[in-house]
Amino acid sequence: DQSLSLKASRHPVVEQSVGREFVANDVRMDREQCLLLTGPNMAGKSTLMRQVALSALLAQMGSYVPAYEARLPVFDAVYTRIGASDQLSEGLSTFMVEMTETAAMLKSATSKSLVILDEVGRGTSTFDGMCLAQSILEFLLKEVRCLTLFATHYHELTSMDRFWPQIMNAHMTVSDRGGEIHFLHTLTEGPALKSYGVQVAELAGLPGSVTKRAKSLLKEIERQGPASGTQLSLGASLDPASAVSDEDDGRRDALEALVGQIRSLPISQLTPLEALNRLAHLQESCHGLS
Repeated sequence: DQSLSLKASRHPVVEQSVGREFVANDVRMDREQCLLLTGPNMAGKSTLMRQVALSALLAQMGSYVPAYEARLPVFDAVYTRIGASDQLSEGLSTFMVEMTETAAMLKSATSKSLVILDEVGRGTSTFDGMCLAQSILEFLLKEVRCLTLFATHYHELTSMDRFWPQIMNAHMTVSDRGGEIHFLHTLTEGPALKSYGVQVAELAGLPGSVTKRAKSLLKEIERQGPASGTQLSLGASLDPASAVSDEDDGRRDALEALVGQIRSLPISQLTPLEALNRLAHLQESCHGLS
């Protein structure tokens, strides 16, 4: 029936190399459904998608599958668009390679295929990439109608579930305590609340002045909002003095972010346990704001 169910699914290679207990996840997809994954880098989106694809390959070749229980259909192909690469000697940029591979995928995939798309459209300008990502996803949902795992940083796409019931929004959970983030690697229903890109950059070791300035620019862009039909503009934020904010501004921004998280909670979609976990997370976020 082209449905897929993995209980306590793991990645057979990553599990051997992480040096700690691998966080297993359940993945359930019915016929023609798309799992739309949002959330920060390093949270585990790519690992989850790849372990689903690897489980499909292992099951189809008659091997053991790294899961407590696995029920998978017979796929005619597995198509993936993951990572960045170029072919400069042939005059092909990273984005051209991405689009060429995606075009071949859309032409060849059938309703019995498994499609894995990771951050498609990121190689061009913000709005071009977002529009391409949405139209590619719509084509898969309407024309191909296959099982699809689609990871993106374009959070605007999460609203597509209102028009496409095949879409299941999900994210990999992150613990955020006082601006310090920890990746929990647990698949949870609903879209991610934020991307944590600057926090990930901090973990990577970027100079504090760089990440502080990035936070200031991000706040300015979020406050202004992009003009319709234009690219994001940093023109109003180019003054170096704008990088300095006082404690009151930081507290106000933190409160606004907290209110935004509360407003975006998908209450009707949460289980009681998930609701309690979200409430505990919000309560922890309130520490230091009083």
